[in-house]
Amino acid sequence: MVKNAYTEGMKHRCDELAVQYLPAVKAMAFRLKERLPSSVDYMDLNAIGTEELIKIARRYDETINDSFWGYAKKRVYGAMLDYLRGLDVLSRANRKLVKEIDKAIDEYLNEHDEEPSDEELADILGESVEKIHDARIASSIYTVMPIDDHLQIGDEGATLKKIEQDELVEVIKKVLIDFKEREQMVIQLYYFEELTLKEISEIMGITESRISQIHKAVIKKIRESIGVHDG
Repeated sequence: MVKNAYTEGMKHRCDELAVQYLPAVKAMAFRLKERLPSSVDYMDLNAIGTEELIKIARRYDETINDSFWGYAKKRVYGAMLDYLRGLDVLSRANRKLVKEIDKAIDEYLNEHDEEPSDEELADILGESVEKIHDARIASSIYTVMPIDDHLQIGDEGATLKKIEQDELVEVIKKVLIDFKEREQMVIQLYYFEELTLKEISEIMGITESRISQIHKAVIKKIRESIGVHDG
C-alpha cells in the first residue's frame, strides 16, 4: 500500500512537470505547422508532442539532467518529425515524380520568373493534376526535415553511411562557402532559425520559389560533395 502511494505520488509529480511545459509543446507544434501544408493537422502534431512530453516526464531524473525542457525539447520535436515521416509522404513512387516536378519548376522559374501552377505542371509532365498536387504536398512536408533526412532520400541511408556526423558538419560548411552570401543566409534562416519560407521571403525580398530553389541546390551540392549523385 505504501509503495503504491509512493508510486502514485511520483506519477502525479511527473504529470505536473509535464503540464508546466504544455504551452511550450503547443508553441512548438504551431511553429512547425506554419512550415507545413494545410493537409497536416496542428492538433495531430500537438497530440504527438504532448504524449511524448508525458512519457519523458515520467522517466525524467533531475539528478542526471538539471534542465527538464532542455532534456525534453529535442525528443518532443523528434517525435513530431517521426510522425511526419510515418505519413510516408515520399514513397518510392513519389520520389521520381518529385524530382521531375523540381526540374520542371526550375526550368519554368528561369523562363517566367514565377512558379507554375499544378495544372501547368500536369500539362508539362503529362500527369494528372491530382498526382501533381499530392506529390507537391509530399515535397512540402519533406522540406521541414533535418538535412540528414534529405541526404538519405532515394538511397535508403547510403549517403549517411559514407560520412560521420561530425564530418557532415564540416562538409556543409565547405559547401556553403561556394554559395553566395544570400544563399548561405537562406540555409541559416531555414534550418537554424527555423523560419518559414514566407518569413524568409519577407526578410530577404526574394520569392518563396527562389528560396525553395536555393534550398534544393544546396542539398544537391552536399550530396555530390560526398560522392552521391542524383539519378
